[in-house]
Amino acid sequence: LKCTEKYVYYLSFQSKSDIISTVEFNHTGELLATGDKGGRVVIFQREQESKNQIHRRGEYNVYSTFQSHEPEFDYLKSLEIEEKINKIRWLPQQNAAYFLLSTNDKTVKLWKVSERDKRPEGYNLKDEEGRLRDPATITTLRVPVLRPMDLMVEATPRRVFANAHTYHINSISVNSDYETYMSADDLRINLWNFEITNQSFNIVDIKPANMEELTEVITAAEFHPHHCNTFVYSSSKGTIRLCDMRASALCDRHTKFFEEPEDPSNRSFFSEIISSISDVKFSHSGRYIMTRDYLTVKVWDLNMENRPIETYQVHDYLRSKLCSLYENDCIFDKFECVWNGSDSVIMTGSYNNFFRMFDRNTKRDVTLEASRENSKPRAILKPRKVCVGGKRRKDEISVDSLDFSKKILHTAWHPSENIIAVAATNNLYIFQDKVN
Repeated sequence: LKCTEKYVYYLSFQSKSDIISTVEFNHTGELLATGDKGGRVVIFQREQESKNQIHRRGEYNVYSTFQSHEPEFDYLKSLEIEEKINKIRWLPQQNAAYFLLSTNDKTVKLWKVSERDKRPEGYNLKDEEGRLRDPATITTLRVPVLRPMDLMVEATPRRVFANAHTYHINSISVNSDYETYMSADDLRINLWNFEITNQSFNIVDIKPANMEELTEVITAAEFHPHHCNTFVYSSSKGTIRLCDMRASALCDRHTKFFEEPEDPSNRSFFSEIISSISDVKFSHSGRYIMTRDYLTVKVWDLNMENRPIETYQVHDYLRSKLCSLYENDCIFDKFECVWNGSDSVIMTGSYNNFFRMFDRNTKRDVTLEASRENSKPRAILKPRKVCVGGKRRKDEISVDSLDFSKKILHTAWHPSENIIAVAATNNLYIFQDKVN
């Protein structure tokens, strides 16, 4: 679990629009996309290894930047629709171009990112500036040719999937059939075909007839990595439902229901808030589900619904601070969690720019910090420890001096290598395993 900070990207601007809101590697790990509150998508590309600079292999440099969403206004409801990118999901590469889905609160867009290094010249009906020529002046026919030009990366919207969500979209997930994807908001989940933008199928609807009877909302949803008929969604009550689309068109009745019985001795005013699940992820194998609530990460076996097989305490030292965290609204922060490529290590964020890693095999865990102070390239990250009370050691930090404005909500792990991306507010850090 040793990490070297190989390179750090400071997207450090003062504007709130520059705060990173999602991070996602593509299926090969060669590209890394980030979305921010200003509706922009920045794609980084991994450098190819050269004989002269062996250690530079793995560095990510900016490949493309484009404006994915713009702020809008819903005149019927008198509501502003912010441009913030909530989620990015890559599609597997089928040709030279790359495709990704990005979504804000209401609209999902399919983007094509492609390269152009040649331009056509020698048109018959146009001049060099592109103006139409008088056909009467054309006396000879030319064969157009392609001339080399500086590499240009273009991002073009190929599909816009709009007007299907009344509430805010919190999740999008590409199906393993690569023909469909789903989008989930607070009360409904819709199934889309990539070729059809004006129609989606509602597969989950938990909206009660009387909204006063509403007791829970959908917080996250994801398709199974291998079975195109299976998906899970989590709720604000700390439960996970697994649904099978073969059973019925509307999956209101779940196939499996995962819930851990609450310990009455731990019951408090904040129990319901901290039990709300902020993220749910299938393992790459498809055998396990990982969920993140406010204080813990839990791993569930699909074959055992009554309790998780593993529970990891992320920042249990905050249990005594829940009252102040409620007052400053931090208790409602939505932390994400990720698996490594082999499902043996899991990672999630915390406060003070800390992020946590848990080794499922050795049961060891480590707290690391992503910050400018320790951001010298090739520096080995030192494990951090939080002191709860009593005498504080030299390397420890007191729980009372944690900075709750510095939080790591979004992280990503390379699909096959030990390279991780950590979004700390408006800074993107990329770390990799120690290299000799």
